Amino acid sequence: MCSNPDMRPKNLEKEQAIRSAALQIIQEEGLENLSMQKLAKVANISPRTIYIKYRDKDDLLIKLFIDEVLGAYEAAVLENFDEKMAFEEGVKTIWLNTFHYLKNNRQAFALMQYGKSSPLLNKGFHERNINEGDFFAPIHRFLQLHIKKGSIRNFPHAVLRALLFAPVFELVKEYFDHKERPVQIITEKVIVKCSEAVVKGMLK
Repeated sequence: MCSNPDMRPKNLEKEQAIRSAALQIIQEEGLENLSMQKLAKVANISPRTIYIKYRDKDDLLIKLFIDEVLGAYEAAVLENFDEKMAFEEGVKTIWLNTFHYLKNNRQAFALMQYGKSSPLLNKGFHERNINEGDFFAPIHRFLQLHIKKGSIRNFPHAVLRALLFAPVFELVKEYFDHKERPVQIITEKVIVKCSEAVVKGMLK
């Protein structure tokens, strides 16, 4: 326990400054342009202070994802979702919620894309005792309910999760990659049509 009562608030201030600066850089310049040196400059903190709090850039990004993004993302995806929905309606709700959240939170999308390819994410979950199903539990139950009903193919959960989320993430990537095109082809209408196509492939 820290004997100096002023240290904890100051440490929390520094921690928040680091995380806010990291999200700012990701938003404005892209995750690939985030470096610990640039982060220290933007946060007005010495690089040494950052390395006291985070082992390296990977450690920072995983903690950012878990602490700053995952909860907000889950809440957004589950808005107006009911695990007892018809399968087509449930998938459509998940896709539209995911699309709306990610297109308005580019830094969150970048962190999620990073997390998918980083073996450190599972390590971060293990360190926090986060198990599969702790997040997005209503979606887990939604899928299991429709498997029991016999309305969708009985794939392993990891396969169903990939079918449910990977396509919409690719569509969001297309949205950002070509955001400056004269006519944006990734629209809410397209998202709905694509969700219908994926549903057809998952139905028995």
